[in-house]
Amino acid sequence: MATDEQTRLELEAAVYRRLVEHLRARTDVQNIDLMNLAGFCRNCLSNWMKDAADAAGVAMTKDESRQIVYGMPYEEWKAKHQGAASPEQRAAFDKAAGKH
Repeated sequence: MATDEQTRLELEAAVYRRLVEHLRARTDVQNIDLMNLAGFCRNCLSNWMKDAADAAGVAMTKDESRQIVYGMPYEEWKAKHQGAASPEQRAAFDKAAGKH
């Protein structure tokens, strides 16, 4: 399927928004679990947002990019939803560290 550049950008943006919406709803899924299974997490998405802003010359702080992804200030999300990593989660993270 061939699409023009604008349509492709709009579709990609819609997919990104849906992914972020899904991750906001799935507060039961910890970032460390995402990292262990997929090699990226919500923080990665926010870092990529900041990187894209920097590349485009758009002023954006790390806190602003995290709020875009988390839908609230990161510290608030962390206090509400982020649990301490279990020894098993930490071991899996450390084992896969070279893949992140």
